[in-house]
Amino acid sequence: MQQLLTEIVAKYNYWLYVVLMMIGFYAMIGKRNLVKKLLGMNIFQTAIILFYVSIGVKRGANIPIVDKHAALSHGIDAAQVINPLPHVLMLTAIVVSVSVTGVALAILVRIHREYGTLEEDEILEKISS
Repeated sequence: MQQLLTEIVAKYNYWLYVVLMMIGFYAMIGKRNLVKKLLGMNIFQTAIILFYVSIGVKRGANIPIVDKHAALSHGIDAAQVINPLPHVLMLTAIVVSVSVTGVALAILVRIHREYGTLEEDEILEKISS
């Protein structure tokens, strides 16, 4: 039992990401206001980005810039070099997230002008009548 508790505490950041994902998922599914749904989507995306950045971290590793002569003569230990790919991909994900949020906000402004509300139930009622 003690070992399980120690393991859970050691991975506290992953538990935090799961909590953030569930908060975002609840906001997307459970709320009826479209702005709250968009905010939930942003929280969910942020949790995923934080998760990928954290799994790309290696304690005690070096940056992936090596001396050519040292690499040719001694080789490179891959375990001692950080892989920059997860971080670069998450930079791309951040740009896409901001773009999607901007487009979604523009659509929400248009919906509010058309229907006078951002509540999903009221919009569906006005569309059906």
